[in-house]
Amino acid sequence: MNRDYITVTQLTKYIKYRIDNDTNLQEVYLKGEISNFKAHTRGHFYFTIKDENSRINAIMFASSAKNVKFTPEDGMKVLVTGRISVYEATGGYQIYVNDMQEDGVGNLYVAFEQLKKKLAQEGLFAPEHKKKIPKIPKRVGVITASTGAAIRDIISTIQRRFPLTEVYLFPCLVQGEQAKEDIVRQIKRAENYDLDVLIVGRGGGSIEDLWAFNEEIVARAIYDCPIPTISAVGHEIDFTIADFVADLRAPTPTGAAEIAVPNKNDVINYVKQLIIRLKKSMENTLVKKRKQLEPLKEHYILKNPLDLYAAKIQKLDYEVENLIRNYKLLLEKKQNKLKTIQEKTIFLEPITILDKKKQKYVYLLGKLDALSPLKTLERGYSILKKGEKAITSMKDLKKDDLITIQLKDGSKEAVVK
Repeated sequence: MNRDYITVTQLTKYIKYRIDNDTNLQEVYLKGEISNFKAHTRGHFYFTIKDENSRINAIMFASSAKNVKFTPEDGMKVLVTGRISVYEATGGYQIYVNDMQEDGVGNLYVAFEQLKKKLAQEGLFAPEHKKKIPKIPKRVGVITASTGAAIRDIISTIQRRFPLTEVYLFPCLVQGEQAKEDIVRQIKRAENYDLDVLIVGRGGGSIEDLWAFNEEIVARAIYDCPIPTISAVGHEIDFTIADFVADLRAPTPTGAAEIAVPNKNDVINYVKQLIIRLKKSMENTLVKKRKQLEPLKEHYILKNPLDLYAAKIQKLDYEVENLIRNYKLLLEKKQNKLKTIQEKTIFLEPITILDKKKQKYVYLLGKLDALSPLKTLERGYSILKKGEKAITSMKDLKKDDLITIQLKDGSKEAVVK
């Protein structure tokens, strides 16, 4: 059986020929959502148009792109006009767009803007809440998929730039329905590892692929994390909620590794500069101190150190002499006072003074005895009392008054009749 085999190129050219000559495909009107949008430096637009079930690659050359009145972004719904053809290098069919208009904003984009506004109002993006990334971390944690370019790029970059830093991988899902819970779980787990920096992210993809990093629970977990956190989601043009809430955003996973650790060569050069500056500072200090020392060396005190004590010794001698002089004056004063006291009569003739005092005592005692009421009673007199009061007049007495009669050898009570 004779079979004519053709090449892939021949097949692709045939398909391209058939499509290019299909009048139904020469002017196609499509509506869908933009994804993976990229603007080339030469002005061309490269993107994907998709709906719920399918997608098609699209290209819009600069000659047509310059007429677009808005800035295309991922998630935008658009209406496009163009022709369908085949790109021979890949064998894929695509639409060459010559006109594009807005058809509202995609649902994911709306959800993104709503959550962004909500969290911004709560202060989750505020600069004052951002933690500083340490300059030389000892331990760096990475939350991303265990396989893929992201983790390889991060590890290789850290090992190349600063191999002293330890890298801890916390593998997780980075897309799909369960990804958000897995990311949050790994953030909580990382908090127990005494990390200096935490990198959270993944490689590039469509807005749907990156959506786990736009979830509210992921944003709040990053905000509550005590570890300084760097977001590294997608490419430089990709922005997620995680980027806004993280302490620092990196354009790519590789960029996050470059931010997280210093370049070892830079550190070495910095240390060398510090050594040079330290030596210079020490030399300047020594020169300065020597200049200060020179005049001190010529100071008369250093040449004659005993002179420093001569004045002190002289002052001490003066104070000692002054103390002795004052002591003698005080002692002499006290001695004179004692002599004056000793010369008084009471110390010279104490017996004579005592006899005089005794005679005066006997005299006064005799007078006191003569005036004593008891002497009056011995002479035959009596004292009448009414209670404790002495009776001196008849007016003080009434009939039946009880009185006391005091005699020399006792007392008796009586009643007035």
